Amino acid sequence: MNLDIVILAAGKGTRMNSNIPKVLHRIGGDSMLGHVLSAARKLESKQIHIVVGYGSQQIIDEFSVDKDLQWAQQDKQLGTGHAVMQAMPSINTTEPDKRVLVLYGDVPLTNSSTLSKLVQQGSANTLSILTLVTANPAGLGRIVRDDLGEITAIVEEKDASEEQKQIKEINTGIMVIPAAKLNTWLNSLGNDNAQGEYYLTDVVAMAAADSDCAISAMVIDDENEVQGVNDKAQLARLERQFQMNNAEQLLKAGVLLRDPSRIDIRGEIETGSDVEIDINAIFEGKVSLGNGVKIGANVVIKDSKIADNAIILPGTNIDGAEIGAGASVGPYARIRPGTVLKENTKIGNFVETKNVIFGKGSKANHLAYIGDAEVGENVNIGAGTIFCNYDGVNKHKSIIGNNVFVGSNSVLVAPVNLADNTFVAAGSSVNRDVPSDNLAVARAKQRNVPGWKRPIKK
Repeated sequence: MNLDIVILAAGKGTRMNSNIPKVLHRIGGDSMLGHVLSAARKLESKQIHIVVGYGSQQIIDEFSVDKDLQWAQQDKQLGTGHAVMQAMPSINTTEPDKRVLVLYGDVPLTNSSTLSKLVQQGSANTLSILTLVTANPAGLGRIVRDDLGEITAIVEEKDASEEQKQIKEINTGIMVIPAAKLNTWLNSLGNDNAQGEYYLTDVVAMAAADSDCAISAMVIDDENEVQGVNDKAQLARLERQFQMNNAEQLLKAGVLLRDPSRIDIRGEIETGSDVEIDINAIFEGKVSLGNGVKIGANVVIKDSKIADNAIILPGTNIDGAEIGAGASVGPYARIRPGTVLKENTKIGNFVETKNVIFGKGSKANHLAYIGDAEVGENVNIGAGTIFCNYDGVNKHKSIIGNNVFVGSNSVLVAPVNLADNTFVAAGSSVNRDVPSDNLAVARAKQRNVPGWKRPIKK
């Protein structure tokens, strides 16, 4: 398929009331332009061109890892036709079968399958338009057809007659156009209209007058798929639509959602069978949930793998971790990057872990910090235990063997090694290695002062 894609992304978006370029505002954890690019990349195109204007460097920096993108600058926003003109010098219009698909960086929910059908329905000499029939066409360009039903023009609302304003079929702006003809038509555009702009839509009338060019329309009925964003209210509506689309996919996959309207997916999620997700769960980045996983209310999971039958209790935050089969985490636990919890582990309320391998069957039931450590199997970490891994300059590691018991309110000062079967008495501050089968008691001797009288407030 000899196809180039042009994405228009030059507008500031004044009604967004933001210094951030409009196309960088986010839906579902990705920028609107990111969503459009994702759909575009699923097509068999030769080159993707992005026309930028306001905040162009911000946009280019955002996608700096995409080295294959072709950037074009529109210094003055003089209309969609003028925007496409900026990309044309880098498109080889001499190839007879070259076509150009025009997309918009602020129309984020268009499905790649829809675009693929639009591209495939035309030929090298066909201008294909994606249109929408809507009960509320106000403010949108109308598709004008002749008595035979053939498209003859697109009329913008501000230039439309009262009769034309009654038309319910509207232009989405998405078109596939023969490249050579597009180049010629763009050079013939004028700006004698209500907005004084060069409309890309004017090429439709030129195509209608070209005996060597056919015009075809692909009509859809899902308004959300072609809905643009001009303000924060529209952004919020499309965010919710995006999330409902995700929820429907999860429901079809057999996931039990306690309330489909209260889930946010800001990345990619894979689920096994019999997964249950309670309200207000947020998933970011790449998340994998195994069979029988249960996610409690108000849980946030980012870039993590949750194995079969694990239970994540309410209020827990998991980031960059691997949770083993049958593990229980939370409520209100914080699992930070580098954490690996093995099978049947237990991390309880108000426990924080970071860069930890936590062995099979081990548990820290409440109120502990475990950082930079290897913890063996069947270890008990008592309440209030702190792994002191930072000396103010460097991080140090603690090694905990199998079947170790660490009493409550203990401090393990890294680097330290507790061998198998050791026992740390509650309230101890341990800064030396403990051999296997030893009891470590490292606390100040208690002293009782008889006749002690409390201070009296002056």
